[in-house]
Amino acid sequence: MLQAKLSNKFQLSIPKAIREDLHLQTGQQFTLVVRGNIIELIPLRSIEEARGMLSSLKYQDSSEYRDRQERM
Repeated sequence: MLQAKLSNKFQLSIPKAIREDLHLQTGQQFTLVVRGNIIELIPLRSIEEARGMLSSLKYQDSSEYRDRQERM
């Protein structure tokens, strides 16, 4: 498990292994989501980088989804 330490300026350094794995760049922005005691960092991506991300959804199994009739 990788760890980070909060500096006296309340800054965190993301370990190199994570930066390389997620292809993070300096100056990149993140959305922060707090869930209880957990802080999630979600990298903001440009439209060009996000292109094609939703195309894989058409191959997902939708047999577990409820249809409108079941919700009534």
